[in-house]
Amino acid sequence: MIYSQKNISENEFIRTFSSNVPQSELVWHMDEENRLVEVLEDSEWSFQMDNELPRPLKKGLKFEIPKETFHRVIKGPGSLKILIKEY
Repeated sequence: MIYSQKNISENEFIRTFSSNVPQSELVWHMDEENRLVEVLEDSEWSFQMDNELPRPLKKGLKFEIPKETFHRVIKGPGSLKILIKEY
């Protein structure tokens, strides 16, 4: 499994990526909804949007992912915990 998910509401959930997930499973993809993402815990993981450089995912960072935009996460040591709100 790539991640575990705890639903907060219909459009809001906490997603945790395990340190055991293979980087090969963290592929470029796009979502059907706009998303607002907040990093809940410090990590050494990174986030990358299409045609952009990766940026570190640190606790408190908030960013938007427009629907139908390619993006991916890049694994670091430890786990990654984020809050996602779809709109």
